[in-house]
Amino acid sequence: MRSVVVGISDCKISGDSEELLITYALGSCIAVILYDPIVKVGGLLHYMLPDSSIDRNKAQQNPFMFADTGIPRLLEIVRARGAQPGRMVVRLAGGAQVMDSQGTFQIGKRNYLAARKILWKAGILIASEAVGGEVSRTTRLEMSSGRMWVREGAGTDCELAGRGVSAKAPQKAPPKMMEGKV
Repeated sequence: MRSVVVGISDCKISGDSEELLITYALGSCIAVILYDPIVKVGGLLHYMLPDSSIDRNKAQQNPFMFADTGIPRLLEIVRARGAQPGRMVVRLAGGAQVMDSQGTFQIGKRNYLAARKILWKAGILIASEAVGGEVSRTTRLEMSSGRMWVREGAGTDCELAGRGVSAKAPQKAPPKMMEGKV
């Protein structure tokens, strides 16, 4: 499988069954991962902040930096590739409180609430999530199957499936993350 890395404030869409969309080190950022199992089109958005009103110029230059501009753009792109909102399997990861131990800014929590609100307004339900806490996460989406894997900190890979059900140590080993990466 070919790994396609999604960086911070980035989004990738794929319909290629040989690709694996992956994003590393989600702290307070949120990954919105969606997949339409009928057309086998999916996307992964890694956004930093909940609201683009803090810097409209940056939002124009890179809508994927913010929830309120990135999520609608992600939905628009996958719809143009044949995905239907009613069939989409949507998962969220991230939203941790890793650098703000006192909870002063609560960026992770605000990012998470922004995603829920935007998806709810779009009529899209979240199938499962791995959010909050104080640990960073790495996620990947297998385009051939729509399966999503999450690694918390230096832990082991878990599948994020169904309604929040995680399966540790799957019977069939998932494809490896990029060699040399954690």
